[in-house]
Amino acid sequence: MYISLNDRPDDLQPPRSGARARVSSVVITLGIVSMLTDVSSESVSAILPLYITGVIGLSTVAYGFLDGIYQGISALVRIAAGWAADRGGQPKWIAFFGYGLSAVARIGLLFATGFAALTAVITVDRLGKGIRTAPRDALISASSDVGNLGRSFGTHRMLDTIGAALGPLIAFVILFLIPDGYSTVFVVSLAFALIGVALLGLVVPNIRPTARPTEERPSAPRFRWKQLTDPRLRRLLVAAGLLGLLTIGDGFLYLLLQTRGAFAAEWFPLLYVGTNLTFLALAIPAGRLADRVGRARVFVVGHLALLAAYVVAALPANGAPLTIACLLLLGVFYAATDGILAALASQFTPPEARATGIAAAQTVVALARLIASTTFGLLWFLYGSQTAVIGVAVALALVIPIVALLLRRPTLNRAGV
Repeated sequence: MYISLNDRPDDLQPPRSGARARVSSVVITLGIVSMLTDVSSESVSAILPLYITGVIGLSTVAYGFLDGIYQGISALVRIAAGWAADRGGQPKWIAFFGYGLSAVARIGLLFATGFAALTAVITVDRLGKGIRTAPRDALISASSDVGNLGRSFGTHRMLDTIGAALGPLIAFVILFLIPDGYSTVFVVSLAFALIGVALLGLVVPNIRPTARPTEERPSAPRFRWKQLTDPRLRRLLVAAGLLGLLTIGDGFLYLLLQTRGAFAAEWFPLLYVGTNLTFLALAIPAGRLADRVGRARVFVVGHLALLAAYVVAALPANGAPLTIACLLLLGVFYAATDGILAALASQFTPPEARATGIAAAQTVVALARLIASTTFGLLWFLYGSQTAVIGVAVALALVIPIVALLLRRPTLNRAGV
């Protein structure tokens, strides 16, 4: 039989108080690294939609392709990076390589002025993200109490999102002072990326994700692919893939809001700030709520917020209240899903395979979003922005109940049937 979406194992209750309730200093440091890196990446991503469609003059089909690469090309390396971190026991240095690769891509942005060059630069940058994410999340998991995963990932995502809010804000200030200062944004982005890489290399310890601080360390466990056969993980991958196919890039929604509201281009980066500030405010509360009431339940509710954002964006009206509502709903979506997905994947894999399990979930999402962005760009071009958003919203409304059923935890009787 099945019970509700309470995915928390009975023996993995959240910590009640004291030392076990504190977030590890390793998690905090990794959060600062991610914060600096997000200042770098989000200052660029906040101007890319306008830079691609306005400055360079590419179509929404071309933007959809580039946004698809931005969303999903990292899928090519995520599982390989997770496997390398598990197999070699060097998650820090695998992550370091990924962060460094993204920093190198920032140099390319200074010279990329066409479709082909932008494709190459974005590909290198996102491959770096694909390499670093699962090993970094494995470090977070290995440094956290088993019942405190949601809070740890929420804390990391909060710090990460501070950078995601500061990046677009910095881009806004630069473009406000220098209306054509895109190159200046790229230089500032490079500086923050290099600082983040240096902090990771010099400060973060290389913790092997084979045991938690509160557990006895097992005798040299080894990774095996069969360790990823938990039925709950398989259902999570299917659910994440279905939802990812209907998660379009934020840039499309922001372009729609900008076109409908007709506000000046230099204000465009502030749309990212609004979403990221909401994410920042809710990341830790969402993680703590997930630890208490069930991570799968919060994950599903987050996609209901995404559905509401689509509905608001598709309304045939404009004005500040609707724009703000859309940004708030997107922030709720990210707070309830980003770290929660990693926590779920971590929960459903053994310690020695944790980076690979997290990478598997992230790979499915990245591939799905690559398809989603590319397809949506074509739908926008063929049918118009409003019709395209309505179509995706209807499809998401149909898929969410299916995902809710997939993520219900099976309860076996004593006979194991």
